[in-house]
Amino acid sequence: MPRLMTYNVHRCVGTDRKLDVDRVAAVIAEYEPDVVCLQELDVGRARTGHVDQAAAIAERLSMAFHFHPAMRVEAEQYGDAILTHHPERLIKADALPTVAGVPGLEPRGALWVRLDIGGVELNVINTHLGLVPREQRLQASALVGKAWLKHPMMQGPVILTGDFNATSITRPYRILAARMADAQRRLGRKPSVKTFPSAFPAIRIDHAFLSPEIRPTAVTAPFSPLARTASDHLPLVLDFEIEAS
Repeated sequence: MPRLMTYNVHRCVGTDRKLDVDRVAAVIAEYEPDVVCLQELDVGRARTGHVDQAAAIAERLSMAFHFHPAMRVEAEQYGDAILTHHPERLIKADALPTVAGVPGLEPRGALWVRLDIGGVELNVINTHLGLVPREQRLQASALVGKAWLKHPMMQGPVILTGDFNATSITRPYRILAARMADAQRRLGRKPSVKTFPSAFPAIRIDHAFLSPEIRPTAVTAPFSPLARTASDHLPLVLDFEIEAS
């Protein structure tokens, strides 16, 4: 049964303020996911020792990876990645819309990879939405539109996952949930699995949205001492089956 993990790794700086790429890789390795969707990775940034965090984590896990820099400042990059040990190919990596005239907003993006899992093709989109509600609504609408979920190449089962910075009572969440099933709601998880903040998870902002062919069998958030320290988010782990369409 395939397993996906989505994980905001906070540039591999833990709640103890220590920078530790190995610790993040260890959290992931413990759960042996087939697909890993990571947000908030630094690549070549001075603040984290110029390390390519996407490549370093992928190397430790013996996985292939695709990285999309939502933000570039000269040689420094910051963004999201999809890692897997299954056959894969990148379909699209692009920016998401933003709101003009609001100071301090970081660019946001999304990354779409198609995997071959046991002869079945699976589309995975990883994203990290902004912090301002108006910006989030624009970004959610873009994801459900022709650029992504209604893209001509979007065929077969789909998982849209990541850090949406939006709880289930917000409009951006409702835009996405109207198009795809929330894995936790489809499972009837009560109470819901929360991932933020990692030391005392009280908020559900990391989500996995599923097309009808994806049947979730479990959703968990690892709560080991290592997971509680490695990042300010806990990872969200989805076990699923792919049914015939």
